Amino acid sequence: MTARFNHTIVAATSRHESAEFYRHVLEADDAPSWGLFVNLQLDGDVLLQFAEPPIDFPPQHYAFLMSEDQFDRAMAWIRADGRDYWADPQRQQPGQTNTEHGGRGVYTLDPAGHYVELITRPYI
Repeated sequence: MTARFNHTIVAATSRHESAEFYRHVLEADDAPSWGLFVNLQLDGDVLLQFAEPPIDFPPQHYAFLMSEDQFDRAMAWIRADGRDYWADPQRQQPGQTNTEHGGRGVYTLDPAGHYVELITRPYI
């Protein structure tokens, strides 16, 4: 058996604001939070922990695989919230989604400036 991904800490400028963004976009479940962390649970027992580090941090890239219906709901929320989004990671195709890998995909930024990619088909 290979290792399974369990959790990651997402650096945030506001851990509550970032958690709220991911809660909406990913339809994530609340998880018990402690100390410096606001936590969300994804399928597969994956924990996202949001924290405000005392240092500057570079933007990261987080990609999430979701169903077509969930993608539609995420896009509706992104649009209703007035968030920018792009079909490409270089942000050359604003206000568009892509059809890469036989599905749909989009890129947006979370409140801390991290790149969030939503896809409906895995790359491999």
